[in-house]
Amino acid sequence: MVYILAAILIFGVLIGVHELGHFLAAKACGVRVNEFAIGMGPAIFKKQKGETLYALRLFPIGGFCAMEGEEEDSEDPHALNNQGFWKKLLIYAAGAFMNFLTGFIIILCLYAGFKSFPTSTIASFEPDCPLQGENGLQEGDTILSINGERVYVSGDVSFLLGMSKDNSYDLVVRRNGQRVALKDFPMELREYPDGNGGTIMRYGFSLAYKEASLGNHISYSWNNAMDFVRMVRLSIQMLLTGQAGIKDLSGPVGIVSTITEVGEKSESVRAAIDNIAYFAALIAVNLAVMNLLPLPALDGGKIFFLVINALAMLLFKKQIPAKYENYIHFAGLILLLGLMLFVTFHDVWKLFT
Repeated sequence: MVYILAAILIFGVLIGVHELGHFLAAKACGVRVNEFAIGMGPAIFKKQKGETLYALRLFPIGGFCAMEGEEEDSEDPHALNNQGFWKKLLIYAAGAFMNFLTGFIIILCLYAGFKSFPTSTIASFEPDCPLQGENGLQEGDTILSINGERVYVSGDVSFLLGMSKDNSYDLVVRRNGQRVALKDFPMELREYPDGNGGTIMRYGFSLAYKEASLGNHISYSWNNAMDFVRMVRLSIQMLLTGQAGIKDLSGPVGIVSTITEVGEKSESVRAAIDNIAYFAALIAVNLAVMNLLPLPALDGGKIFFLVINALAMLLFKKQIPAKYENYIHFAGLILLLGLMLFVTFHDVWKLFT
């Protein structure tokens, strides 16, 4: 029950933060905001301040920012529909920006107490490791990319190596300040002693750590957030190429189940809090990226039409009529809701099967 409440709180905060981004950007751009609400459902507190009604609503599952001229054209000069390209772009993108910023701040707080950080720099090799050599890897090499994918954090090394279907890789390393490319470099897992009398499958090298500093904290947290962005991109690629299907998606029910599993498998309450917070950061960045996809009803879809209309005005001196754009966004919303219902049903089905 505790983890279900934690999941509801996470969703509520992230959606609320998203709407707060739109609100702050709208206010900064001089756009009239009719209502800014935290939560959904019946209002339990309301306060009118200036042109905006601030409300606290019963159900802590998000919020909304109702701007003048958002749903239909308004003659108010402060309405959203009467603003220029850059103001609209800023307002549409602000929600996703706030979600990404929230994820980044969560990661930054989680790493605040770290004394050192793992790197992608090779510290040592196992005896007789075949990867080491003049034409191979060397101690002190920093692995920059694997098969064209950048290495943001140390965990990317094993992750990206594990993604390949064969044992040949295109590596780029930094060696003595120079970038060195290793084309079709053979690497495979081998058995090595685990230090406890057994063996473990490894590539045969260990990565170094670096002492933490303020700059390292910020850069490591930023790279971790960008790694989350890459995870979303790879997931979308897998969906588009057929490597994954719609049934592999998770909705709110699946995420609650995952949060519960993460919490229950943690070694302590503190570890559970840290692990759930890390997962919340992943969700925050995921929401930021997904909201910027050029799909109807999403912020990215609105930005897409904003760009299309700007090009249409430049080339043809005409824009897509607002009512047709609204029809498209409404149809997209229906499709997204249908997809969400399907994913939710599948998540519930998995719980019982």
